[in-house]
Amino acid sequence: MFKRFLWLEWKSFFRSASVGKSIGLKVLLIFLALYFSVAFLILGIGLYPLLQKAFPNQDPLQLVNRFVLLWLVFELGYRFMLQTLPVLDIKPLLNLPIARRKAVNFVLIKSMYSFFNFLPLFIIIPFGIFCIYKAEYGTLNLIGWMTAMIAITQCVNFLNFIIKKKFTDNLKALIPAILSVVALAALEYFEVFEISFWFGKMMDFLVLNPYLAIVPIILVIALYKWNQLNLESKFYLDAGLKEKQQDADTRDFVWTKKFGALAPFLQQDLKLIWRNKRPKTTIYMSLLLLGYGMFFYPSDNYQAFEAFYVFIGIFMTGIFMINFGQFVPSWDASYYPMIMSQNIPMKDYLSSKAMLISFSVIILAILTTPYIYFGWNILLINMVAALYNIGVNVPILLYAGSFNKKRIDLDKSPFMNYQGTGAMQWLVSIPLMVVPMLIFWLLNFFIGFEVALIGLSGLGILGLLLRPNLMEYIAGVYRKRKYAMINGFKQTGE
Repeated sequence: MFKRFLWLEWKSFFRSASVGKSIGLKVLLIFLALYFSVAFLILGIGLYPLLQKAFPNQDPLQLVNRFVLLWLVFELGYRFMLQTLPVLDIKPLLNLPIARRKAVNFVLIKSMYSFFNFLPLFIIIPFGIFCIYKAEYGTLNLIGWMTAMIAITQCVNFLNFIIKKKFTDNLKALIPAILSVVALAALEYFEVFEISFWFGKMMDFLVLNPYLAIVPIILVIALYKWNQLNLESKFYLDAGLKEKQQDADTRDFVWTKKFGALAPFLQQDLKLIWRNKRPKTTIYMSLLLLGYGMFFYPSDNYQAFEAFYVFIGIFMTGIFMINFGQFVPSWDASYYPMIMSQNIPMKDYLSSKAMLISFSVIILAILTTPYIYFGWNILLINMVAALYNIGVNVPILLYAGSFNKKRIDLDKSPFMNYQGTGAMQWLVSIPLMVVPMLIFWLLNFFIGFEVALIGLSGLGILGLLLRPNLMEYIAGVYRKRKYAMINGFKQTGE
């Protein structure tokens, strides 16, 4: 039966309407997997000698055990944000004589072979082998430790499965757990209660008593069973159809009526963002990534290459523009055919998108003004980057949107969600981010800082002056590609 499920997934993958995008992403992910595998393997091989050199009076294994808990918390966090859980389309199976447990077991066992579970092995196994040959512990003791660490990794896998299933749709419910972790971290930092120290002591005790590796193995089995029962309880066609009753959101954004012909489209976009998970997340991410500059501005290493500050300015003031604008009009995929069947001027439809994105750039530019603390040059670059975003990058994004043919499910989780992503999303990053940085660098290198700022500002102003003509041209491109886009949005394959 497992072979049959794998064969069905193989056929589903290659018969998907977006197989080209899927193969491209698979190739990219394979390169990333190879990179991280090599990096972790190098770390695993060099960890023992590095710790022995840095802390000659301490046992490297005990040092590693001290930080195991910190690693597990970090691993659970990045798994929650990055790991995509395996799925199986159960609807075609419900009218076939296939046991629910077999299908559920397939999903759970498939998750055990995730790359996220193999990655820690590149550290655990080489480090364990070093400990066998270098340390005073017996081979059986270190085999017990490695077995326990591998089992703990699987525990994190199934725990992430539970958390994602229960809390992805309601992240607010995770706040108590996050606050608990923060409280324990504070107690650790102020040395009131060092939980990592005591967890490390338990791991040291396990090394001395390798038969205790059975404890995390039992925990893996318990978490597997928990997931199994949970998934079986939802293995019905009508599972999840009955939603919790909520008050309807009747927000109408009536203040947009002052924008005349653009008002209906602005209301539509604002309602879409306000009521749906994935577009709403673009706002949260935009506010969160305003802190991106704190990684670079305090450092003196970038002072000599101010063109990199242009990249940061474009990114911070245009992060909503990028996250939202690159998926125009895929956000409207579910009702795009209806829009195209109406007597709606395409120029007005696109102009409303441009207005919304431009307004977001202005807001984000204002929110970056506290970076003036690091120098007036930072403030000037951010303002010029915002002007360039509005004048040049907004039309570029809207033009690139005419090549979007991938629909987007608005209620799906945004984490590691490539739905709606095509080749254009990767290619458009070059004119958006690299070109302005290159223009600034050339003008700054050959003429001066002030001329570089004027050059980017001039391009932004020129884009604004040519906006009506540009929008007319882009609207014509959308009209030519209307039927190709409608046909693409009808495809449900991801």
